Amino acid sequence: MTKVYLKKGRDESVRRFHPWVFSGAVAQVSGNPAEGDIVAVYSAEGEYLASGHWQIGSISVRILSFDADPASPTFWEDSIRAAYEARRAMGLTDSGTTSCYRLVHGEGDGLPGLIIDWYDGVCVLQAHSVGMFRAKNQICEALKAVYGDALKAVYDKSSGTAPFKAGLELVDGYLWKAPGFESGEQAVLENGHKFLVNWTEGQKTGFFLDQRENRALVERYARGRNVLNLFCYTGGFSVYALGGGAVHVDSVDSSAKAMAMVDRNIALNGFDSGLHTSYCADAIEHLASVEDGKYDLIIVDPPAFAKHRGALKNALRAYQRLNARAIEKVAPGGFVFTFSCSQVVDKESFALAVFSAAASTGRRVRILDRLCQPADHAVNIYHPEGEYLKGLLLYVE
Repeated sequence: MTKVYLKKGRDESVRRFHPWVFSGAVAQVSGNPAEGDIVAVYSAEGEYLASGHWQIGSISVRILSFDADPASPTFWEDSIRAAYEARRAMGLTDSGTTSCYRLVHGEGDGLPGLIIDWYDGVCVLQAHSVGMFRAKNQICEALKAVYGDALKAVYDKSSGTAPFKAGLELVDGYLWKAPGFESGEQAVLENGHKFLVNWTEGQKTGFFLDQRENRALVERYARGRNVLNLFCYTGGFSVYALGGGAVHVDSVDSSAKAMAMVDRNIALNGFDSGLHTSYCADAIEHLASVEDGKYDLIIVDPPAFAKHRGALKNALRAYQRLNARAIEKVAPGGFVFTFSCSQVVDKESFALAVFSAAASTGRRVRILDRLCQPADHAVNIYHPEGEYLKGLLLYVE
């Protein structure tokens, strides 16, 4: 195994179990590792510290273990089983009302660069590193061992997430299917609500599982209210709002495919179509066009405005403008659920952007709750960067 030696005094973060080794901390590499190879990390004094995937870029090593051997024949099964046991402890694996959850959340589960979502028997895998992409078949075998007959298929959807490298066949497809399994779409349960998930054509792995608890909160506040769901994707918040007794829900997204799925999900849950209207439109432009006070609950859940630090300043301005518009438009005594899924936007910066938005409207605004990702989108305590989803529930007078 290739050995990576760190510069003197640059091993502190690894000793604190942070799962990344940055390129600036590397003093010497004994060997010529290919990207994705497992390497061992040593201090300048030659003390073994950790092992992980070698990669080319600002992060040189994504650490898989500080003690176990990632090259061990049982490593992947042990790691996947540990993630599964954590979800079982959360009450997700045998819930009668929820049949979808995130099984592996990268660094949060000690597997940097790997995402696996479970959709009632189908595991959808996304590799965000060459190392994880190269290990996908081993990961598939581990999933089969952990889930047994409950597993129907393993689908690799890494073409949009794994770094492009010569020699990698970044083509999405099934790594394994049970005999007779042909579907690329499936209905799942989330807190008793039904949703169609299309992992072959949908965004990410097919559904945004990270808003499960926040959708349930919307359900609590929706009774008797007119609701606007912006950037609605396949209508998760819309279904919950109707389930909570909303008078009417308007859903807005620029994707025609997403809006078609919204209508199917509304029908799948048995709601009267007269209670819901779909708008295939730019969400920001649509919000600007609605009359003040029409809605007394507005959900603002945009895609990531910043995917790297260079875009942070523009992203914060965009969050400010969007939230100012929502706060202006919501009826007196109404609620605004607002979110950011941009990892480079921390919760303090997001809250400041929303504060500035509220101040610009002159309205009286209270923060009723601070929102985040659910437990299955685990945050490694040694890797606070994993806390990417943040939100606020606002009450506007």
